[in-house]
Amino acid sequence: MHLRVPRPRSLAGQLFAMQAVLIAVVVAGYALFTYLSDRGQAEDAAARQARSVALTLADSPSVAAAIGTADPSPRLQAYAVRVMRDADVDFVTIMDTEGIRWTHPDTRQIGRRFQGHIEPALRGRTFTETYTGTLGPSVRAVAPVRSGGRTVGLVSAGIKVEEISKRAREQVTALVGVAAGALLLGAVGTYVINARLRRHTHGMNADELSRMHDYHQAALHAVREGLLMLDGQYRVALINDGGRELLGVSGEVVGRSVADLGLPGPLTGALLASGPRVDEVHLAADRVLVVNTSPVSGGERRGTVATLRDVTELQALTGELDSERGFSQALRSQAHEAANRLHTVVSLIELGRAQEAVEFATAELELAQALTDQVVAAVGEPVLAALLLGKTAQANERGVELVVSPDSRLDDGLLPPSLPARDLVTILGNLIDNAVDAAQGGVPARVTVTAYTADDRLVLRVADTGTGLDPAHADLVFQRGFSTKPAGPGGRGLGLALARQAVHRHGGTLTVREAAGGGAVFEAGLPLASVPAGARP
Repeated sequence: MHLRVPRPRSLAGQLFAMQAVLIAVVVAGYALFTYLSDRGQAEDAAARQARSVALTLADSPSVAAAIGTADPSPRLQAYAVRVMRDADVDFVTIMDTEGIRWTHPDTRQIGRRFQGHIEPALRGRTFTETYTGTLGPSVRAVAPVRSGGRTVGLVSAGIKVEEISKRAREQVTALVGVAAGALLLGAVGTYVINARLRRHTHGMNADELSRMHDYHQAALHAVREGLLMLDGQYRVALINDGGRELLGVSGEVVGRSVADLGLPGPLTGALLASGPRVDEVHLAADRVLVVNTSPVSGGERRGTVATLRDVTELQALTGELDSERGFSQALRSQAHEAANRLHTVVSLIELGRAQEAVEFATAELELAQALTDQVVAAVGEPVLAALLLGKTAQANERGVELVVSPDSRLDDGLLPPSLPARDLVTILGNLIDNAVDAAQGGVPARVTVTAYTADDRLVLRVADTGTGLDPAHADLVFQRGFSTKPAGPGGRGLGLALARQAVHRHGGTLTVREAAGGGAVFEAGLPLASVPAGARP
């Protein structure tokens, strides 16, 4: 048999219990205070009523006249009973100056001494007191009856304390009814509010909510992916450490509009879009990001949740893979071409024309060697030389002539460690690919590459003989997604954006202009001196 441990009460349940107890305590306290206050007020009212009745009787001429007779009791008793009934008091006692009663509600007490104080009244002063007499505790007033300038009798009127308590209890009964209604109304309102709170907190108690918050904060800042939450006005409601790093933002971000974060236009547009975005590639700062957005709605737009993934390294590797794939295709093509030439040489030998075979083979070898010597002589840096040889073969396969300008001069060992070979391949490779695309199909179809150093700067210039570039597109050509070519399966317009990103990362510049004979000229200038991280031209 398993002992089931009761689950702690939910936060909504705890609040309901606390509020119900609080309302009950407040109502009970108010009821007790009101009872005591009403009791005191009832006693004061009874004292005033008794004093008023006593003074009225003491000032009555008929009372003074009756006291002057030989036996005033019969006349005064009838008068006192009528006053008790009309004035709603419990007793009216008229007595002589010695305190001997002439009237009393209990006729057996007539002729006996009054129980209470009469000294102040004998001195001519009306007073009130609470005293226990023959009828029990009562609030009474005693007033002197004066005739001819002297005190000839005394009048006492009073209300029993029991009657005063009864009046207070009647008021408290009404108060208790009102308090019960207030308690019931408060309980219903509290239940409705807490039922809604229970739905929003999913029935969890305070400890569970605290743990969920701690887990949420830990997970939010532990993941490397960026998380960005926007409210209905596209202001930043939440951003984790990964999001700050990937977007390149710092300082107080929460509460600011996305449009004020200084992000690239296409990325800002994706975050401000009303519909969802799935696996869109965007550039931000020095990174290539995959952006996914999803609107949060519940009858009305409440905001947007955006996730950011850094694919900078993946994009660089993809570019290198594309280059390797191009190289392999060029090698296959060259192998096919070499096989054709080899078959030609073999056939010439079989036909007994050995001299012509030698001349044919020597000419092909000299042509290939001349191309290699030209590239290596101009660009001694091995990575760039290999890139140019590979791109030359690729361009040749596409019917484009790629030449290295005679102005090129880049010796081996000249480039500093601050310019890694991967970034140079990204810059020059994408510029050449873009130029080959532009020149393909043209007459002539040529791409000219110039690489040299001047004034502590490395200059990489790529010119093509294509159709040229519309001046209106000069500022847009480096944005991710811009292209004058039809979109392919993986999209277009990323190569030049990646090249500009790499150039800016090293504090350089990348410009484009129209070529003198038609086409476009892209020129990248990179400082050979070390540039601090995050520097921008």
